[in-house]
This record gives sequence, C-alpha cells and structure tokens, in this order.
Amino acid sequence: MKRLFTAVWLTGILAVLEVIRELHSFKVTRYTISSAKLAGLKGMKKIIFLSDLHNCCYGRNNEKLFEEIKKEAPDLILIGGDMLLRTDGNDYGGTARFLSRLPKLGSVYYANGNHEQKLKERPKKYEQSYKEYKKELVRAGIHFLENTSEELTLGTCMIRVTGLEIPLKGYERFGKSRLCMQEIEERIGGHKDVYEILLAHHPAYTELYQEWGADLILCGHYHGGIIGIPGIGGMIAPDFTLFPKYSGGCYKVKDAAAVVSRGIGTHSIPVRLLNPAEIVVIELVES
Repeated sequence: MKRLFTAVWLTGILAVLEVIRELHSFKVTRYTISSAKLAGLKGMKKIIFLSDLHNCCYGRNNEKLFEEIKKEAPDLILIGGDMLLRTDGNDYGGTARFLSRLPKLGSVYYANGNHEQKLKERPKKYEQSYKEYKKELVRAGIHFLENTSEELTLGTCMIRVTGLEIPLKGYERFGKSRLCMQEIEERIGGHKDVYEILLAHHPAYTELYQEWGADLILCGHYHGGIIGIPGIGGMIAPDFTLFPKYSGGCYKVKDAAAVVSRGIGTHSIPVRLLNPAEIVVIELVES
C-alpha cells in the first residue's frame, strides 16, 4: 500500500510539473495537404494557422511566437479566432500589438471565433470594444473574413478563403446544437469551383463544412481536448463535450481535409496535459 501511495504521489507531482511546462511553451505541428485542385502552385506553399491565443503571451510582446512564425517564412497566415478574451477585466492590447506585426511576414486573413463574435454581436454586455480591436488590426493590414470570402493566387493557382461565423447558439455548452446547411449558405453562400479553404472556428460541424464544399477546413475552439489521451485524443472540450471527435489534428473527411488546431493558449479550463499548445504549419502541394 505504501508503494502504491508513493507511486500515485510521484505521478501526481510529475503531472503537475508537466502541466506547468505545457502552459509556458508551444510546439510547431506540420501537416502536408495535397489536392489535384492545387495545380499551378509552382512548388510547396506554406500556411501558418493560429487559433485560440486567448491573450496568452510567450515572452515580451509575444516575441517567441513572432520569431517562430518568422522563421517559417509563410506564404499565408490564417487566423481561426479566439485570439482575445471577451470577459471584462481582460485587455487585448498585447494581443492586438502582436497580431499587428504579422502582416510584415505575409498576407494575414482573420476569421472570428466565439469570443470575437460575442464582443461584436453583444457590445453592451462587455467593456471591451470589438470595433476598436478590428480597426487597429485592419489598419495594420489584416483582412477580416466575417461571413465573407477573398480569392487569392498562390503560384498560378486560384484559392478562395472564407471565414464562417455560425449562429451563437452553436456554441452552447454540453453538446452541439443543431446547425443546418441553410444556416451556412445564408451566411456565406455556396462554394465555387476553386480550392476552398474554410475558416470555421467550431469543429463539431466539420462534416457539414465538408458537405458545403470546403476542400480544407480549419478549426480550433476545443483546445486539443485539454488532456490528451494517447491513442484516443482529447478528453474534454471547453463546452464540456467528452471525448470530442475532432479534438485536434488532421482528419480526412470524405474528399476534404480538416485541420483542428489544439490552440496556442488556454481559457475556460487553464490546463494542458499531454496536449501542447501549437503553431500549425500546413504545406500545400499539388497531387
């Protein structure tokens, strides 16, 4: 019994130390995505995907994060939302200053998560101003995709990037609410016959995003499931969904690819265990 108690005690201490380490560090996760629709890329093109920073800071002015992104020399930087915290008593100033530097490294497109969306749609409820936040970032050269799309060219390949804001009811806790195709199409219309990248913060509706016509789906929100279980995935989502299907990683969804970021920060449950924060690097290649 004494040995068992000692083993449990040591395991607990090691787990706490690992949580502390993971809360103060991040890794770079790489995925290669290929598609015949990427003909004309003229070589590999690199996308940096960031999500769920939640005002976290790695070094003064987030310098560690900035330098890691700079080192990757991206062709495109995509932001999947929840970079700030909407709750009163938080200041997004540091986050805005960090994000404002990113256009120096490449074109930046930003789709909102539920934190930005709630600030925008319920301005009287919160002391922070979404309008001022967006204004600062747009002035720095960041393109916001609020149920809108922009077409761009990589090599000679035409790509369309769309940012989707689902109805806020879709973020209700304890399991997903129903979301239908009509609600998506009312917001962003139909897909086009080009390579479609869809920034959609909530991964619970990934199959619906594929059905809409996305070729590459980029999500966040679940923070990797807080605690990673080897061979299974994340344990619990911020909305308290247990063992979410798309907790973090790269998934094949019929003829589409879905990349779910484990996030670069924390929020509701400020814990990470066997679930490091991450910068996602996506290498696009023609198949």
